Amino acid sequence: MESAAAPAERPVCPQAAGGAAPGPGGGGGGRRFPFPYTPYLIQERFMAALYGALEAGRVGIFESPTGTGKSLSLICGALAWLRDFEEKKRQEEARLLALEESGREGTTQVASAGPGRPESEGAAAVEPDWVTAFVQKKEERDMVDRLKEEQIRRKKREDRLEKIRHNVQLKYAEKRKRSEEDETKRLLQLSKEVLSEGAGVDALDQLDHSEEELILAEYESDEEKKVVSRLEEDDDDLEEEHVTKIYYCSRTHSQLSQFVREVQKSPFGKDTRLVSLGSRQNLCVNEEVRRLGALQLINDRCMEMQKNKHEKKSDEEMEGKKRRVSRTVCPFYSYEQMQFLRDEVLVEVKDIEQLVALGRENKACPYYGSRYAIPAAQLVVLPYQMLLHEPTRSAAGIKLKNQIVIIDEAHNLIDTITCIHSVEVTGSQLCCAHSQLLQYMERYRKRLKAKNLMYIKQILYVLERFVAVLGGNVNQNPSCQAVSQTGTVLKSINDFLFQSQIDNINLFKVQRYCEKSLISRKLFGFMERYGDPATAVKTNKENQKLAGLQNFLLTLQQASDKEAGTLQSPPVEAENNQLRTASPLMQIEGFLSALTNANQDGRVILNQQGTVGQSSLKFLLLNPAVHFAKVVEECRAVIIAGGTMQPVADFREQLLSCAGVDPARVVEFSCGHVIPPENILPIILCSGPSNQQLEFTYQTRDLPQMMDETGRILCNLCNVVPGGVVCFFPSYEYEKQVYAHWEKTGLLTRLATKKKIFQEPKKANQVEQVLVEYAKCIKRCSQVGGPMTGALLLSVVGGKMSEGINFSDDLGRCVIMVGMPYPNIKSPELQEKMTWLDKTMPRAAGQAPSRVLIENLCMKAVNQSIGRAIRHQKDFASILLLDHRYARPAVFNKLPQWIRERTQVKPTFGSAFAELRKFHRGKSDTL
Repeated sequence: MESAAAPAERPVCPQAAGGAAPGPGGGGGGRRFPFPYTPYLIQERFMAALYGALEAGRVGIFESPTGTGKSLSLICGALAWLRDFEEKKRQEEARLLALEESGREGTTQVASAGPGRPESEGAAAVEPDWVTAFVQKKEERDMVDRLKEEQIRRKKREDRLEKIRHNVQLKYAEKRKRSEEDETKRLLQLSKEVLSEGAGVDALDQLDHSEEELILAEYESDEEKKVVSRLEEDDDDLEEEHVTKIYYCSRTHSQLSQFVREVQKSPFGKDTRLVSLGSRQNLCVNEEVRRLGALQLINDRCMEMQKNKHEKKSDEEMEGKKRRVSRTVCPFYSYEQMQFLRDEVLVEVKDIEQLVALGRENKACPYYGSRYAIPAAQLVVLPYQMLLHEPTRSAAGIKLKNQIVIIDEAHNLIDTITCIHSVEVTGSQLCCAHSQLLQYMERYRKRLKAKNLMYIKQILYVLERFVAVLGGNVNQNPSCQAVSQTGTVLKSINDFLFQSQIDNINLFKVQRYCEKSLISRKLFGFMERYGDPATAVKTNKENQKLAGLQNFLLTLQQASDKEAGTLQSPPVEAENNQLRTASPLMQIEGFLSALTNANQDGRVILNQQGTVGQSSLKFLLLNPAVHFAKVVEECRAVIIAGGTMQPVADFREQLLSCAGVDPARVVEFSCGHVIPPENILPIILCSGPSNQQLEFTYQTRDLPQMMDETGRILCNLCNVVPGGVVCFFPSYEYEKQVYAHWEKTGLLTRLATKKKIFQEPKKANQVEQVLVEYAKCIKRCSQVGGPMTGALLLSVVGGKMSEGINFSDDLGRCVIMVGMPYPNIKSPELQEKMTWLDKTMPRAAGQAPSRVLIENLCMKAVNQSIGRAIRHQKDFASILLLDHRYARPAVFNKLPQWIRERTQVKPTFGSAFAELRKFHRGKSDTL
């Protein structure tokens, strides 16, 4: 289905130099795209459709199955458009400048879009003609001046990069200069240390001054600031005009690194200015900061060190009035070093790992060095969160106006936006933050300015009210306070604020204060010093007063750790635990920020469990479109791409329609797979070997006969399928239940005679080991022969192995889907989302939006799982869907097109088994 733009609308691309591939007669409109090898027909069509969508300023939903070279098609199609766009822009600039220089009469008419009005239009039109001409000429002169400035800037940049690219001596001179400066700084530091040792400073005085970094600086709200802060001014000084560029984002840093390597191999690898962006956690080269581990702690420490650098001058000015306090600054945050790093980044394409290595070598911060490269870059590679979260986007200096955005691996885009803007805090975190902040205020009350005290008291009050809403008291241990009534309650944002009695507090100002004052970082430093009984200083009377705080926090930490063990933890378990125990205010700041969303766009979930400590408050974002709207509004074009985008209705309705995108602006493109039709055999199986109808509903799937029938199907398949068989279950619980039943009935022993059985582990750190053993077993069986024909891997839909892991070749000769993995509709979050959709969305084809959502969530999960097997052109596999409901048209049409076209519906097991045996025997003979 290709509906991007009619071939006639697409501008003709000039013949590309080098390895260009001609487009097909109908698909590419005669266009030639630079490509490292002869592309497949579907790649040519993909690139032509992409080029058309970018040229027409569309929002495109592009689907290209894994194994079809999607990344390379995106690179070559998008960069070919950018190259042509830049060339047309240069030609237009040259034309305008030539006209200006020649001083030709009638410049206004030539430069404007249409011809000027004739003089015979009438007396009424005569009077404003000279005004119109004057304004147009002035605008044109201004444009010419701008173009001249742009040319000068571009020439300077190109000369500078060319000089670095070819002048190796300049590089070594810069490095030698930096080495000399570092040595000078080191000697100066040594001399200062010697002087301070000889000065005999009082030990107690040293302790007091070492606490200076924990004190909050004087705070000015935005209304009180008459001038921009010096930090922001410095950033403005570094700012240069942003050239037209492509922002490419994906889910993980490894996917981004893979994409950069594809760019390096492409025909555009030598002359594309590319910059890779990442979090401080990935890019920081300051070992002192990296050791903090948790992302929020690293962010806050980095910001504080920056602030110290900018405050250094004012400290020196005050030196005569009071003794200057030494503040830690980052040695890698140097303007000259980062400018040099910026140019190095733009000269040659580098991935994250190469960027970090370059930063260490040049003693320059890769995080800020890469940010300074954004304006001049043509291709910016970054993770989802950095693009989709507006505050992060703004802080990174990303400007989307009239730019191109490509979001890859976008099948879970809606969930990603929802997760980025949803946040949960526990009762333990709230009580812990309140206790820490109260002790901090008491210790430094005399040294804190009035405005800081006012905001701290407001935050303390907010924390107190949040705990009260959960049925607790901040002055008591949360793990010892039983909740009178357990259960889950959902409230609108306004209702929650009223119930909490904080509707009179301006949360926008509180949020801004937390962000600018770095209070969570100060609090973390305070707890580092006094929160751990093992490291507490006990020589000072004032410090001894904190013993009670230390004991109380220790009980909170133990209770919090106990809860973490009983509750299911996400993959970032270690980081969450560190944040929970070290600086819970950081997590709470995110919750306060979420409460500033519009009332209709989110809900607050009050989850009351056994104790106040186990209870939690969670903000649930219902309308992800509000955070995506600005992206599609500002950008010239947005491309949402993935290997499996079906069903696309969610993207059109929940994301684009709600974001105010005109349906006429949206285009869809879906291409087939590169494998020949005979290399895949998808079957929908309606009944098992004993004619038991296959319908795995919540009511029937636990029946012994259903579990027996599933086992019999697998036993039969393992007799004819060589290599690896991957079987997906709807949940870990059901997989465990079926496994136990097979063990009890002896079916597991029968299965094990043909395939060694592996189970997907719940813990992420064990996945790699299971996969390695699974692959070894398959390889051993194929080499040795005998009764064992390979391995059977029991996996879970939505688990670690249903996304991002390839079961190519012998690792996945057959993929089985047991039942339909519908989400748990009893979940309060899902129920609220369904209610919201029914209220805000129109019915589609007679179905309620909530019903469509449930079906789409199920089929997205199915499509991701069954797409694991076919990974390249010569691969082959069978796909078995065990449930007669897959044959229903509404469900069947949501399978990926390349699978749907080849799917057979088999009412009985006998005919399905015959097809499978014939398919695999035929393939084994050709190997």
